[in-house]
Amino acid sequence: MNSTIERWKHISPQEFAHWGLQEMAYIRRVVINDAPAFEVRAADGTPMAVMPDLQVARAAVRQHDLEPLSVH
Repeated sequence: MNSTIERWKHISPQEFAHWGLQEMAYIRRVVINDAPAFEVRAADGTPMAVMPDLQVARAAVRQHDLEPLSVH
C-alpha cells in the first residue's frame, strides 16, 4: 500500500490529466446567451457537450458509460 501512495505523490500533470479519462465526465453550470445550461467535459477538460438542464446532462454522461461529477 505504501508503494501505491508514494506512486501517486509523484504523478506527473500529464498522467493526472489522463486519470479517469475513460471513466468520468465533469458537469458544471454555465450561462449561454443569458440562459442557464450545463456543460459536460471529459476528465482532461475537453469540452464534450452543453445540455439544457442537469438531469439531461447526467443522463447523457451515463449513456456513454461515464460517471458524472459536478464541478462548482
